[in-house]
Amino acid sequence: MKDTFEVIGSQKLKGDITPQGAKNEALQVISAVLLTDEDVVIKNIPNIKDVNVLIELLNNMGVKVTQNSPDTYTFNAGAVDADIVLSPEFKQKAAHLRGSIMILGPLLTRFGKAHMPMPGGDKIGRRRLDTHFQGFTELGAVFHYDSINSFYSLYAEQLRGKFIHLEEPSVTGTANIIMAAVLAEGVTTLYNAACEPYIQQLCLMLNRMGAKITGIASNKLEIEGVKKLSGTEHTLLPDMIEVGSFIGLAAMTQSEITIKNCRIDMLGLIPNTFRKLGIQIEYKGDDIFIPAQEHYEIDTFIDGSILTIYDAPWPGLTPDILSVLLVTACQAKGSVLIHQKMFESRLFFVDKLIDMGAKIILCDPHRATVIGIDRSYPLRAINMTSPDIRAGVSLLIAALSAEGKSIISNTHQIERGYQNIDGRLNALGAQITRI
Repeated sequence: MKDTFEVIGSQKLKGDITPQGAKNEALQVISAVLLTDEDVVIKNIPNIKDVNVLIELLNNMGVKVTQNSPDTYTFNAGAVDADIVLSPEFKQKAAHLRGSIMILGPLLTRFGKAHMPMPGGDKIGRRRLDTHFQGFTELGAVFHYDSINSFYSLYAEQLRGKFIHLEEPSVTGTANIIMAAVLAEGVTTLYNAACEPYIQQLCLMLNRMGAKITGIASNKLEIEGVKKLSGTEHTLLPDMIEVGSFIGLAAMTQSEITIKNCRIDMLGLIPNTFRKLGIQIEYKGDDIFIPAQEHYEIDTFIDGSILTIYDAPWPGLTPDILSVLLVTACQAKGSVLIHQKMFESRLFFVDKLIDMGAKIILCDPHRATVIGIDRSYPLRAINMTSPDIRAGVSLLIAALSAEGKSIISNTHQIERGYQNIDGRLNALGAQITRI
C-alpha cells in the first residue's frame, strides 16, 4: 500500500472543490439501517476507509448492501445474524474502527443483545465510552465488560424509556442512545444531549422511518418508542470539517478557491472562527469563495488581549477543526491561544510545525499559543508522520504551503477521513504524489 505522500509546496491553487459527505454523520446513519428490515437508501456517502469498513462489517452481519452509484447505497437488514459479532474475524475487524461502537444501540433494541470489542480509532487521548453504556443500562440493559479480552456485552428482553441526564453531551453516545430508545417501550427523555447537525440528521432520518422524536436541535430530546420502523431515503450533509480544511488550505497557500454546496446553514461557528484569524470569506449562494490573500491578521479581544479559540459542545466550535485553525494561524499576523479542551493528545503534532519554522508554544497537552509569522518566511519542508486524521490533514496543509519537498508517512490516517484528498487537491494545482 502506498502510505506516503511526497508534497511539493509553495504551489498556488485555484478552482472549485466539492466537500464529501459528512464522515461522522455517515457512521451514525449507516448503523441505523439495522433498526429496520426494509430498504434504506443513503446518498452522498464518502468513499473513505472508516465508512467502508463499517459497510463491510454490516455486510458480514448479513445486511444486504447494494451500491447504486459511487456515493449511493441501498441497505437491507432483513436477515441479520446478531451473533456474528462473536466471531474472531468480526472482532478483529471491528476493533480497528471506533465507529463500530454505533451498531450497539440498534442491535440491542432490535435483537435484545449486542456485543463489541473495544473499538480503535485515533490516538488523541482518552475517549470514554461510559456515556453509551450509561444510557443503555438506564434503559434497562444488563451490561458486562470482559476486561481480559476487552469485550463488551449487552442484554435486554425489552428496553424501557425513562428520563436520562447524560454526564456529557457525547455525540456518538447521544446517537447510540437515540437509536436504542426509538424501539423501547414508553418515552425516553434525553437531557444534556448532543445537538450537532449529525444528531439532527439522524433524528430526522429516524422520524421519516416512523420514529417519534421531538426537541431536535436542542439538548433535550423526547423519544416515544414505536413497535417498528420502516425504510427511507437519506442524504448526508457535506462534511463541515472538510469545508473548514479547505478554507485553511486556501489561506495558507494564498489560493483562490470556491468550495461548492457547503450547506452554510449547518456550519455553525466554523466560518466566523476563520474570519477571526483575518481570512476573507464570501458566500455565493451555498458556495464559499476564498480569495487569494497575501496577508491575514488575527483579531484581538476588545481590550487588546490575545484571542482565545476553544472547542465546546454544539453550537460551540467543534473540536475536529482546531488542528486546522492552529496550522492556519502559523502564517497570520498576530497571536492566538488554541485551547483544545476535549482531547489531551491532539496538539502533540505541533512539534512538526515547529520543525518547519512555525512559532508555537505548547503550554500543556490542551493549550498552544501560536505567534503568527505573517509570511516573513515560508515554512520549511520536512519529513513527518500523520498521527491522526485531523492532525494529518493539518500537516498536509502546512506541507502544501512550505518551500521544498515534504514527505508525509502514515497517510492512511488522513484517508480515514478525507476521500481522494491527493487527487482532488492536485486538480486545483497541488503537487502530491503517492510513493
